[in-house]
Amino acid sequence: MNYKISFQERAKLAMENLSKQSPVTYEKALAQVKKIKEMSQAKVKKKRS
Repeated sequence: MNYKISFQERAKLAMENLSKQSPVTYEKALAQVKKIKEMSQAKVKKKRS
């Protein structure tokens, strides 16, 4: 990784990478959130046991 890069250059590279990604629908985003919540609750329950 190039550590001698300015904030503006880093932001430009990030925007280019984001533009290459496929768009996510609202339904897919909600499904991801639901799955993450369920997984985190399962981890909490395992730790308490």
